[in-house]
Amino acid sequence: MLNAILVFLVLMFLGMPVAFAIGLSGLFFFWLTPGLPWTIIVQKAFSTTQSFTMLAIPLFIFAGNLMNNTGLTKRLVKLANVLTGHMWGSIGQVSAVLSTLMGGVSGSAVADAAMESRILGPEMIARGYGRGWGAAVNCLTGLIVATIPPSMGLILYGTVGEVSIGRLFIAGFVPGIIMCIFMMLAISWSAHHLNYKPDHEKPAPLKEMLKAMVDSIWALMFPIILIVLIRGGLMTPSESGAFACFYALFVGIFVYKELTLKAFKETLVQSVKDLSVITMILGFSGIFSYGVVYDQLPKTLTNMLISVTNNPYVMLLLVILMLLVFGMFMETTVITLIVTPILVPIIKQYGIDPVQFGIIMMTTVTFGCSTPPVGVALYTSASIMGCSVGDAVKSSWPLYLAVVMVLLVCIFFPQIVLFLPNLVYGTAV
Repeated sequence: MLNAILVFLVLMFLGMPVAFAIGLSGLFFFWLTPGLPWTIIVQKAFSTTQSFTMLAIPLFIFAGNLMNNTGLTKRLVKLANVLTGHMWGSIGQVSAVLSTLMGGVSGSAVADAAMESRILGPEMIARGYGRGWGAAVNCLTGLIVATIPPSMGLILYGTVGEVSIGRLFIAGFVPGIIMCIFMMLAISWSAHHLNYKPDHEKPAPLKEMLKAMVDSIWALMFPIILIVLIRGGLMTPSESGAFACFYALFVGIFVYKELTLKAFKETLVQSVKDLSVITMILGFSGIFSYGVVYDQLPKTLTNMLISVTNNPYVMLLLVILMLLVFGMFMETTVITLIVTPILVPIIKQYGIDPVQFGIIMMTTVTFGCSTPPVGVALYTSASIMGCSVGDAVKSSWPLYLAVVMVLLVCIFFPQIVLFLPNLVYGTAV
C-alpha cells in the first residue's frame, strides 16, 4: 500500500486532478497485489457512493446553494454587522460572525471563504483595508464552518469512521463558538495595529439587534431544528438533508419570496457541478481505502506510534502535524476519506474519544486549506480580493495563532468538546 501512496503523491505533484490520482493509485495497488479479484474495484467504487448516510452530502450541498439564493445570506450579513459595528476592523468582525452563523447553511470552508470575499471584499477595499488583510480574514474565518453543523467534513468523518453524526454535530457548537471568539480577538488586535477603526463608538441599541435577529430567525433556527430532529429520532442525518432542501425551498418561495425560477436553475447547475467532483472522489477513494484495510495499514501505524510514544497528547500532536501537511497539498474531502479509516482505530487504542478527535481532525485539515503552498481557500480568497497569496499570508499569522489555540484547547480540555454530546446523548460507552 505504501507504493500506491507514493504513486498518489507523485501524481498529485505532477498536477493530475485529485480524483484520477486516487483512482490510478488504487489500480496500482491491485496490479501489485496478486490474487485480488479485479471485480472488487467496480464493487468498491459503486458501494462507496451508494451509502445511505452519504446521501446527506448532496442534499446538504443543494440546500446550501438554495439558501444562498433565498435572501438568508443577505440578512445574516446585516445581523453580523449590527452585532460587530462597534469593534475594531468592523467588516473583518462581520466575517467572523457571519461564518459562525453560516456554518449551518454553507457547510464548506472554501465555499464560505469565496462567498464572504465576494460579499464583504468590495466594502473592505472601499474602506481602505488592505487587500491581503481582507483575503486573510475572509479565508481564515471560513474555518469556523468546519465544526458548526451541518459540516460536510463531519458527515464524511462520521460515515467513514462509523462515528455518531448526531454526536459530532452537537460537539461542533462549542469549539466553533470558541474559534469565533479567538478569531475576533485576533482581528481586533490586527485592526488596532493597522488602525482600522470601528464604524461607531458604542454597540448598536438592543432594539436594533433584536430586529436584525428576528429578520434572520429562519437562518438561525436551521441548525437547531436539525439537531432536535436527529436527536429526537424523527430523522436520520440523511433524511435531515432532505428536510434541509424542503426548508430552503419553503423559506425562499413562501417566506422571503426571493427564489426566482432563474435562480433555482442556477442553483441546480451549481449543485450538479459540485456533486460531480465529489462523487468521483468518493468512488475512487473506495478503491484506495480497500487497499488501506487489506494491507492492515492502521495496525502498522498504531504499532509504529506506540513505539514512539505512549502519551496520547504527544500522539495527537504528531497526528495534527501530519494532517496539517496533508491539508497543505490535498482537499479536505480526500484527506477525510483516505485517512479516517487509518486514524480512528489508532486514537481508540490511545483511549481518545473519536468525537473529540473528529473535531480536531476536521479543524486541522480545513486549516491546511488556508495555508501555502496549495491552500484552496487561500488561493480562492486572494484571487477574489485581487492580491497575491504572499500578501494574504503576511496578514494571516494572528489568525493562524488563533486556530492553533483552538486546537490546543480541544486537545487538552476534551470535556469542552464532549460536554454537549454527553449531555444530550449520554456518555459514550
